[in-house]
Amino acid sequence: MRPPKDSLWNLLDEHIRKIQDGDIVLITSKILGIHQGRCVPISPDADKETLVRQEADEMINDRQPIHPPFQITIKHNTLIASAGIDESNALGHYVLWPKNVNLLLREIHQYICKKRKTKKLGVIATDSHIIPLRRGVVGVSIGFYGIEPLKDYRGKKDIFGRKLLYKQTNIVDSIASFGVLLMGEGSEQTPIVILRHAHFVRFVKRGTYRKLIIPRTHDLYYPLLKGFKKT
Repeated sequence: MRPPKDSLWNLLDEHIRKIQDGDIVLITSKILGIHQGRCVPISPDADKETLVRQEADEMINDRQPIHPPFQITIKHNTLIASAGIDESNALGHYVLWPKNVNLLLREIHQYICKKRKTKKLGVIATDSHIIPLRRGVVGVSIGFYGIEPLKDYRGKKDIFGRKLLYKQTNIVDSIASFGVLLMGEGSEQTPIVILRHAHFVRFVKRGTYRKLIIPRTHDLYYPLLKGFKKT
């Protein structure tokens, strides 16, 4: 797919031919943004800092980036550099995150299920981000549809009989991280990955995104998140 706008449906028709029940389709946020035409030509008139402030939901309340040209932001409940705006492999454009990503993923889910006659299917939109205190990027989901995102261990017992009080496994971001590793960050040209035989995943025919999101004041990192301000 080529910026500034290109059809995702043609790509799915060409490459998602042998989909099976129980598969999970991971799609990079970049081609979702290109599909929606969310591209801005790089030019003297296109100031990236202004774009970041327009796209971010929240930012660290500091006019000057601590690590230029990156700014620390939150967008769609995700801690991400520069609101996810990307200019690599973008043919002279800034590519923005897709709008209404979970709605778009529902449309993709319905399209593939109808086209390939599948009943159990997960769709995850991915991007790469940086974990604090770690070098390098890992994958994260920015939206998903068709799967339960968590495995809940609360109330169950560990191998020594101790009742677990807090533990839940974040399935969707674990899958996203593995998918982004396979997609690569350079010239691999692998914007879609299909995960098969993920027997630990529960499939549903509804949106479950809100189940993943924790109230800000309940978050373990809330003392750090208080530094973010709405843009």
